[in-house]
Order: sequence, then C-alpha cells, then structure tokens
Amino acid sequence: MGHRLSKIYTRTGDDGTTGLGDGQRVSKDDLRVETYGTVDELNSAIGLLRASLTERNQGETLDPLLSRIQHELFDLGGELCIPNYRILQNECVDRLEDSIDQMNETLPMLKNFILPAGSVPTAHAHLARSICRRAERLLTSLKHREDDVSDLSLHYLNRLSDWLFVAARVISRFDGGQEVLWVRQDAETK
Repeated sequence: MGHRLSKIYTRTGDDGTTGLGDGQRVSKDDLRVETYGTVDELNSAIGLLRASLTERNQGETLDPLLSRIQHELFDLGGELCIPNYRILQNECVDRLEDSIDQMNETLPMLKNFILPAGSVPTAHAHLARSICRRAERLLTSLKHREDDVSDLSLHYLNRLSDWLFVAARVISRFDGGQEVLWVRQDAETK
C-alpha cells in the first residue's frame, strides 16, 4: 500500500492553495478543486443514505451497489485530482443502467413530478441526487475549460443522478410511504 498519512496537517494550504495529484499547486477555489470537492460531498451524502437504509426499505439490496458507487466516486475524485489520469471503466455506467432498469420494473409509471420528500432515507437519496447534479454541472464547466476530462466521467455522473432518483422512488415505496407529488400552488387555492 502506498504512502500513509502520519500527520494530518501540513500547513502547505495555509496560503489558500492545494496540491493536485500531479504535484501542481492551485488555488483552493480552482474549478477542478471545486469539482472534486463536490464529488467528495456527494460521496458523503451517499454514506448518509447508506446509514439510513434498513432491511424494510431495500437496504440489503441497495447497500452493496451504494458501496461500489462510493468506491467509484473516490476513483472519479482521483481522476479529477490527477489531470489525464483514468480509472473509471464503461462497466460502471453499464451497471447503473442495468440497476435502473431492474428497479423501474417494480415501480408504477411516473405521471407527475415528485418532491424530494418522504421518509428520511428517501430524502437522503434525493439530497444525494441533487448534489450529484451539481457535481455534473461543475464537471461540465471543467470539461469546457480543460481537455483532460473524460466523457465517461460525465456519463457516470449523469447516470448516477438518474439511479439516485429511481432509488429514492424504490426506497419510498418500500418504506410504506407515498411519493410526495408536486401540486401547483395557485391550483390549490382555486
């Protein structure tokens, strides 16, 4: 195993810069740092989702894939931290698509918009989904500025946000709750 951190603070970032994996020093507000920081935030939100799952709401089914997703997000963070580094594989996207298809088979047709609400685990899934969308937007901006961002990383985040949406629906259904449908507020008052 590579280097181990024996000292957590180094003071090298006290000037507002941070080191990329290739040795470059960049500002902590650099778009690349913001992007992999948001991927890290997404990974943490998925950890929170995993902690809230139970046997009742399909935790035993979803947790193994969520664990794999967390590892893949860590890999994506590595790709972003080390320009021109590639570790994600097409199979990551294929696996998400297969899982979306399987989960969708158990769900009723979606006829209305739904709100990101319901049970705590459902809300955690929606929170992770919205963070994933932000990470995808940042990655798109980074790709427009840099030529070292892989198309696969964008595909992965796009598919992951879809997966989290469908997972939220599955969790809500197995939690015994109803999806919270969006209703136009002015329509309610008429």
